[in-house]
Amino acid sequence: MAHYITKRLLSALILLFTLLSLVFLVTRLAPGDPIDPYLDPDMGAEQRRLLRVQMGLDRPLGEQYLAWLGDVCLRGDFGRSLRLHRPVGEILGEAVPNTLLLTIPSYALHLVTALGLGVWMARRRGDVGERVMTVLGLGVYSLPTFWLGLMLILVFARWLGWFPAGGMHDPGAFAMSTPQRWLDTLHHMALPVFLLGATTAMGTARYLRTTLIEAMESDYVLAARARGLPERSLIWRHAVRNALSPVITLVGLNLPFLLGGAVVVEYVFAWPGMGRVAIDAIFTRDYPVIMGVTALSASMVILGNLLADICYGLADPRVRLGDRGRS
Repeated sequence: MAHYITKRLLSALILLFTLLSLVFLVTRLAPGDPIDPYLDPDMGAEQRRLLRVQMGLDRPLGEQYLAWLGDVCLRGDFGRSLRLHRPVGEILGEAVPNTLLLTIPSYALHLVTALGLGVWMARRRGDVGERVMTVLGLGVYSLPTFWLGLMLILVFARWLGWFPAGGMHDPGAFAMSTPQRWLDTLHHMALPVFLLGATTAMGTARYLRTTLIEAMESDYVLAARARGLPERSLIWRHAVRNALSPVITLVGLNLPFLLGGAVVVEYVFAWPGMGRVAIDAIFTRDYPVIMGVTALSASMVILGNLLADICYGLADPRVRLGDRGRS
């Protein structure tokens, strides 16, 4: 197992180094000058030159790349924001907890909903209810996230008034007690968490349904059924446990889509997370912030896939043995 984890960890580090390099090059090769949005119309050529020196943009591209990569890898320093004049790490330190507060419950809701739907559809395959649920689920899954978010705001915030339309706290939250602030935050989280988690669960549920049907038709389940085990025990103790192994990889691959969806959801619901920071930085060409957000998001995705590989290896020893045999 140690050999398997070491090999996956080295692959993840190589991929992370490649992504960091691509992030820097793509950002630097974008059209336009990054200092243009911050220039005063009355600024002269000498002042413009001093501004480029202050931002470190006067050095050759290769030197900028090595300096940025060294700061990121050795000190975790992504530079300073061109727009806010603050360290990028400080800006991300404020935004990342808000994004995690949104994405972790969303991912948990995604997994629970997908597991429940997958088992329900596998048990009722061919029924009218299963077909209707499949059509409705895939219909919702295929709709744009921003449109669904706007519809949720229109129905549940504007018409019914059950939930707030956006933000993380009410304007008077600073005067609330700690339990009241948490309840207020949960109230604001309800719509974005539901949008990010439950509405995207049908893809995973469909995949789980297929693997679960195959597991229920396998020899060991048929033998257990012949011994008179209850249907509930057959499904949860035998079929589901074996059907989850291939789903682990899919769960790891869903993490990039979750983070990508969080960008749209945070913007629609005015949630102060990484998505809002990234969009504001793109509109103002704040390159250090763009590179910091992209690098951190890529690191989170690689970490998620690494954990999925490790969990897959723990769940199915044949993966580790096959990997060692190829080595």
